[in-house]
Amino acid sequence: MKKFIISVVAAISAAAIAGTAVLAVNKYSAHDLKNLSDSVLGKSEITDGQDINGDGRVDVYDVIEMRKLFVGTGEFTEQIIDVSDKNVKYIGRNIYDENSIAWLVQSGSAIEFNVTGKSAEITISGDDFIRSDEKYRPRYAVIVDGEIILDEVLGISEKTVELFSGDTSKTAVVKIIHLSEANNGAIGVSRLKVNTDSPIPVLPTAKKDLQIEFIGDSITCAYGVEGKDQYESFMTSTENFMKSYAYLTADQLDADYSAVCYGGHGIISGYTSTDEKETDNIVPDCYEYVGKHKNYRIPWDFDSQKNDVVVVNLGTNDHTYVSKDIETRGIEFAEGYTEFLNTIHEKNPDAYIICTLGTMGGTEEFPYIEQAVDTFKKESGYDKIMFYKSAVQTQSDGMGSDWHPSEKTQKNSAYVLADKICQALGMESNQIGIDVAADAEYSAVTDDTANMSDYFSEWDKSYHITTVTGGEYHHSVQALVSGIDLKQNGKYRLSFQIDTSEDMEIPFYIKNEPTGEVIFKDVFNGTGTKLAYETEFDNSTITSDVQIVFEMGGTDNSRVSIHELKLVRIA
Repeated sequence: MKKFIISVVAAISAAAIAGTAVLAVNKYSAHDLKNLSDSVLGKSEITDGQDINGDGRVDVYDVIEMRKLFVGTGEFTEQIIDVSDKNVKYIGRNIYDENSIAWLVQSGSAIEFNVTGKSAEITISGDDFIRSDEKYRPRYAVIVDGEIILDEVLGISEKTVELFSGDTSKTAVVKIIHLSEANNGAIGVSRLKVNTDSPIPVLPTAKKDLQIEFIGDSITCAYGVEGKDQYESFMTSTENFMKSYAYLTADQLDADYSAVCYGGHGIISGYTSTDEKETDNIVPDCYEYVGKHKNYRIPWDFDSQKNDVVVVNLGTNDHTYVSKDIETRGIEFAEGYTEFLNTIHEKNPDAYIICTLGTMGGTEEFPYIEQAVDTFKKESGYDKIMFYKSAVQTQSDGMGSDWHPSEKTQKNSAYVLADKICQALGMESNQIGIDVAADAEYSAVTDDTANMSDYFSEWDKSYHITTVTGGEYHHSVQALVSGIDLKQNGKYRLSFQIDTSEDMEIPFYIKNEPTGEVIFKDVFNGTGTKLAYETEFDNSTITSDVQIVFEMGGTDNSRVSIHELKLVRIA
């Protein structure tokens, strides 16, 4: 029944968006209809006056009655509509100023709305940063029905952007998003002009069930993600938040988001090339404000977008200071991190806090972040918090400007973080992009005819088997990779590198351990050098207790090494 009601409300809301002209006296606005729909869906509290039909209850039938108050005449007029939060959905930290301009301040800050009419256009404004060098001006995009119709670096104080035009009325979903970071200015949005016959031509898109906040530095800002290589310097034209792990994570989980991120910033020190601490560039000093710049240094209303999850990806810039005296400064870093966690929890009392680091290094700080998390848990009594190591960038995945993460690395980070959020909130993860063998256990077994020794390296996750007596059969010596769970009807990519003797034949297969059912099998033929192997397969039935088995018996005095084994769901 609940699913039916939700679908009906959604249909009615859509109908209202596409509605025609109103009666001479319109008692209700788009804002009223949205609030009533939210109340029926349980997203907001029921208020006085929402019992439209007077039956003593507020339900879907009240939405129907409100919709009936709108009657079409087919007469099109030009309407000017503000982009306040009554008419559009605010995403991220925005400011609505005295000139009726919504300023999209942070990376990824956006407005989103449905608009109905024959044509629509919107005014874009620039702040003082439009007079910066063209390499450092703010970048934004305009998206209509999922298609980017404009992506540019803003260099003028005001311009009008046509969203669509035609001879017949249509309803479109529009999003204007700030792609570069708050360090380089904000994007202003105002005066939505619509040629329409609808009494409610502009309506906010629906809020999503999950809200995630991302706190970070240049990695979160997607600094240089579109740079041609690591030797290219920073430009806002290569910074694109829609390719950040943060945006991609929210998209994968169908979540709303907010970002607070500044390139070069840290928790106790920003980036420094000297031995001195850089205290002008630390996130805790500006976290409680819409933005760091004086024009936007206004206290942020944390109740306006209540976060279910807060992700903290800081420490990469601190590393330039902390690493120079890790034993002393590591403790200082842990103390500063704990203090910041207390602030985050105070402002987001019900949010699950997820801490991460490592995409661009900083491994020496891992123990101190874990120490900060433990201290916070003990002092606050709040245990909805975790730390994990970020997906590390590799040369093979490419590099963005100034050695920052490439688009592929950002995607990998998003896959991992989305999976971690699912684990934290008890949601089912789809595993897309996840190496399901990352935490697998490695072991080896022999029959009575064989003798071998094995060694697993924690440092590079490599597995080495030295066989003295190979036994009579291939299966006389087996290397087992166990503890893997797959998704039914998932498509997977298996890859590894293997180093073995020339002409040594190694059959291997993937099976369900309890039943012995084989999902996939193949044979690897050694050449005496390390070779890469990659294949894809479909899993139609098995979902847990999966094991990869390598058979390397039958050959005396051999050594086999398995490197970089990965089993990743790709569809």
